[in-house]
Amino acid sequence: MIKITILGCGTSTGVPMIGCDCKVCTSADSRNKRTRSSVVLSVGHANILIDTSTDLRQQALKNNIRHLDAVLFTHSHADHVHGIDELRSFNFIQKKSIPCYGDAETLDRIRQMFSYIFRQHYSGGGIPRLEMNELAIPTSIAGLAITPVKVLHGNLPILAYRFADAAYITDCSRIPDDSMKKLLDLELLILGALRYNRHSTHFNIDQALAVVSELKPKQAYFTHLSHDIDFSTASSTMPEGVSLAYDGLTIEVASH
Repeated sequence: MIKITILGCGTSTGVPMIGCDCKVCTSADSRNKRTRSSVVLSVGHANILIDTSTDLRQQALKNNIRHLDAVLFTHSHADHVHGIDELRSFNFIQKKSIPCYGDAETLDRIRQMFSYIFRQHYSGGGIPRLEMNELAIPTSIAGLAITPVKVLHGNLPILAYRFADAAYITDCSRIPDDSMKKLLDLELLILGALRYNRHSTHFNIDQALAVVSELKPKQAYFTHLSHDIDFSTASSTMPEGVSLAYDGLTIEVASH
């Protein structure tokens, strides 16, 4: 079995958003408290993290994540990579480097954004020890078959990931036809659905529902949610088989 833990299901600002007094940001419902989007896949004793969110330290402590066997990156936007320095804590415990995977552009941007990590001679405190690997074809990582799936975040090509009969797609506004074919016959789809109104680089709720209707997974969860979406209110309008994610949610699917 693959245990999927939603470490964070929030958009780039997190929820509550700084300085906001809206109904969702001031809600007492814990399911409206959203850290930045990330998940961890647990297969046997292995943990595979997808994205080093800005809130990685908090997420790892809350969910008792004590080791990481690999990291997959969807893209290099701040909310998905700015927790990268927290990986050094896992290096301290594991006493070895952590393999990281992504497309070539994402890896290049990470090397530029966090150049101190990749300098041969860095003077200062501890730094993450990472092995950067381009992922362009299906690959076995920590014993789990991972298929990278190209999607579009506005005009930016980024990666979604399929693993067994589950898939994880965050910042997405269009899925090309050839990628849709790679997402058929899913038991589980975790898909970004930012808000109700349309957005130039993210699916809104209606667009995400249209994707679910076309792909027909047995179960779908919406993630990367903004403060426009109240968990209880929105959940009551979802069709059968579609739910909203929340921080700390765990889901199990067969690993084959």
